[in-house]
Amino acid sequence: MACRISELVIDAVDPERLAAFWSEVLGYVELGREEDGSIEIGPPDTGFGGPQPTIVLSPTTDPRPAKLRMHFDVNATDRDQDAELERLLALGAKPVDIGQTGNESWHVLADPEGNEFCLLRARLDPV
Repeated sequence: MACRISELVIDAVDPERLAAFWSEVLGYVELGREEDGSIEIGPPDTGFGGPQPTIVLSPTTDPRPAKLRMHFDVNATDRDQDAELERLLALGAKPVDIGQTGNESWHVLADPEGNEFCLLRARLDPV
């Protein structure tokens, strides 16, 4: 038996803001809060332990050192890539130039705290 990812933990200057952003992006809901200010979000019907990992936004005052060494890739589930790009930008995502050629089939974006993520072209089933 192998492991599987159950949670992704992201340090956040403003966990509330990032929890709201990623909940809207992914259709997640708040699952819980810890005394340290951490907020866990995840799928509304499954929560922790389901087929999709939950996300824990953990408060930090440390500045982000540089480009992240890991990032999310997301895919639309109910619309094409262009429509999903418009939705993500309206939620507060910003386009980011990390040296793309302009011929990529994905868009590089950043969440409200500057964490890079990519919007891929393929549409996936929501489950």
